[in-house]
Amino acid sequence: MRCPRCQDNNTKVIDSRPVEENTSIRRRRLCTQCDFRFTTFERVEKMPLLVIKRDGTREEFSKEKLLRGLVRSCEKRPIALETLEDVVKKIESDIRQKGQNEVPSTLIGEMVMDILPKIDEVAYIRYASVYRHFEDPTVFLQEIEQLKQMQKTNAEGQTNLDLEANDTEEDRS
Repeated sequence: MRCPRCQDNNTKVIDSRPVEENTSIRRRRLCTQCDFRFTTFERVEKMPLLVIKRDGTREEFSKEKLLRGLVRSCEKRPIALETLEDVVKKIESDIRQKGQNEVPSTLIGEMVMDILPKIDEVAYIRYASVYRHFEDPTVFLQEIEQLKQMQKTNAEGQTNLDLEANDTEEDRS
């Protein structure tokens, strides 16, 4: 790293610390030639993530666009903005972990559809109506029935887990 004052190549790092949710590093440096102190920032270069839309066109992944869609579906619902921002971060992180530079928009939509019922059922139905292009009220009813079935399955699974936990506690007695 060159010193901004004397342009010498000999600098040493005095202090390093992560910033911005560990996506970059702040380094305090000292020039060994002129004793000038300065700060540099390093960050990992992320490959652009492209979304393949239904019509085949590609556009860069936009956290803001995904967040806007989530906010719209959660309008007038008791859901904190932080929760929706966490959903967006999780989805982006999951996509990047797959190591793909291009992902279909349907994958992103399905990821949202997997997460939203756990947050708010009404928001899920709203998002599904736009994502799946509901044209008919019967499709709404079908989606609500699927949601009820998921809730019932989750409740039964939770009840079974509770029973198993009670069985092991009784065995210890």
